[in-house]
Amino acid sequence: MEAPQFKQKKSFKGQLTRLGAPVSPFLAPGLPDGLAPSHEATCTPKTHIFFLKVHKSASSTIMNILFRFGERRNLTFALPVNQFSQLFYPFYFVAEVVEGFTDGTSPPFDIMCHHMRFLKVEVERVMPNDTFYFSILRNPIHLMESSFMYFKGTSSFFNAKSLDDFLNHTSKFYDPLRPDSHYSRNLMTFDFGFNHNGRVSTQHTQMLAQIIEKQFDLVLIAEYFDESLVLLKDALCWSLDDVVSFPINQQDASYRSPLSSSTIQKIKSWNKLDWELYLHFNRSFWERINQSMSREYLEQEVAALRERRKQLAKTCLQGEQSVHSWEIQDKLLAPLQYGKAKILGYNLKHGLDEATKQACQSLVMPELQYSERLYKRQFPQKALRLSQAKNRSKAHNMKKQRPLKGHS
Repeated sequence: MEAPQFKQKKSFKGQLTRLGAPVSPFLAPGLPDGLAPSHEATCTPKTHIFFLKVHKSASSTIMNILFRFGERRNLTFALPVNQFSQLFYPFYFVAEVVEGFTDGTSPPFDIMCHHMRFLKVEVERVMPNDTFYFSILRNPIHLMESSFMYFKGTSSFFNAKSLDDFLNHTSKFYDPLRPDSHYSRNLMTFDFGFNHNGRVSTQHTQMLAQIIEKQFDLVLIAEYFDESLVLLKDALCWSLDDVVSFPINQQDASYRSPLSSSTIQKIKSWNKLDWELYLHFNRSFWERINQSMSREYLEQEVAALRERRKQLAKTCLQGEQSVHSWEIQDKLLAPLQYGKAKILGYNLKHGLDEATKQACQSLVMPELQYSERLYKRQFPQKALRLSQAKNRSKAHNMKKQRPLKGHS
């Protein structure tokens, strides 16, 4: 899907200011002078942020951006209770699953970004009134292809020989009453809190889009990720340094085969709700860019962002790129391998000074390890108790499995 042509408009108000502002302390160690920010915003950066982490939509990379931003500024995260990885998913979110939340007496949280099935009335119990709400959508064609590999163990996909096999025999493989059925149909619609098996009509999809527009300040598009980051950092009054990132939880695309036009049409039809939402917000995404900035400004910022990413890769990464899971040397940086997907990761360069190593490590740390680190920072005593209990359980299980002496 091609990006629309821009109308010529003046640059985003208030964003282009003095040049040569100092690089942020986080990025300063060991980085080339060329990474100095291109501008510094005069507005006040937003720090109360909610991100709806939609599955398989580059959302782990956004999550890493939020983790780093919040950690550098000592902000508080609304983390899953007991160090879980998700916020009650796939059930509707309730405030009580946030660690440290006590109705009416909890200190305010700054950032919430773990997987949940969205229910705004419950999110509002946790987050401040001035919270900025945003999410991201992905072309359902690519999302379905990715989901089939990643969620291969779910009830709908498990016995299907291929994605085409599933699409050709959905009545055989798909049971809408199964609790994991959403992984194989209209997954984005489900994550936003709607019925993924709901009726498909122009009126219905328009209503869903209007509800999302009312509840969210911004919806990004994964296929235009760098453009999305420019729009996001302007909306949040952040700098380019705040949104520079490497892809996190990215699947190895070399294992994929090109989809036929027939398969593409079947995916669109099967995920009709997701498809209509994607079309709507792809249009509104470009309308917002067109209204708020010039084409020259967007191209300038995207180019600067990509240059930062390139320089960071030179500074941080062996080979300046991602690697296969079996090539990852530091298990702290090894992403979870799930289903039949091949998730890529990174190796850091040897010999980095400690400050640069920590900065680079944060850029490539998978979400499970990063979440654990943030949990230990916010809830050190409970994190210790959970760790001790886990170790005791592991030791007990190993003892049970150990054969008795004198027996073969």
